[in-house]
Amino acid sequence: MEEIKTNQYVDDTNSTIIKVFFRMFLGLLATGLTALYTYKSGMYISILSGVSYSVLAITEVAIVLIFSWMFRKLSPTIVTVLFYLYAFINGITMSVIFAAFEMNTIFYAFFTTALLFGGLALYGYETKADMTKIGTILKVGLIVGLIVSIINLFIGNTIIDIALDWIMLLIFCGLTIYDMNKISYMQEYVEYDTEKFYIYGAMELYLDFINIFIRLLSIMGRSRRD
Repeated sequence: MEEIKTNQYVDDTNSTIIKVFFRMFLGLLATGLTALYTYKSGMYISILSGVSYSVLAITEVAIVLIFSWMFRKLSPTIVTVLFYLYAFINGITMSVIFAAFEMNTIFYAFFTTALLFGGLALYGYETKADMTKIGTILKVGLIVGLIVSIINLFIGNTIIDIALDWIMLLIFCGLTIYDMNKISYMQEYVEYDTEKFYIYGAMELYLDFINIFIRLLSIMGRSRRD
């Protein structure tokens, strides 16, 4: 009887993770297709060169904040809409990568991200270590990194840019492990509406994947130019 319960728990957990990853994949697909269409149609020139880009960037930040702070109060439908809205808007803002980088660089960066992310997620899922303290340190590091990034927009120091790429890459690698571990824990101990939980997990992992990809793309693109 105990073995049957254990097997059932493993099946339920695996099913949950698959559903989380499926929604994350749909978000990435929406971002990729939107980015490609925005670039191919030439819309990125008018959108990303004026006030529209600032509006889109602010909207992205607002969605993440609403998602994070009001997740418990929002309905599954609104949570789902916010996730896919963010994915589409992010696709528009990311369309510029097709103009800034060669296609093979983008491909290599995406392929490397997929392999790295997969390994990190697997480790986060399997590890039994308490990731609470590490998660707190990583989040503080992320905030500091974002502040330095904003300051460096005005300074334009190349060395700081290079350092930030590597530091932020390491931070998001750590966050991937932490978030996957958290999702595994929440699935077992925290009661949520199932669809909200799937979207919550998808959003967390989506953000980790995208940020790892952006940092690797920047690093690879810089090394090819050099």
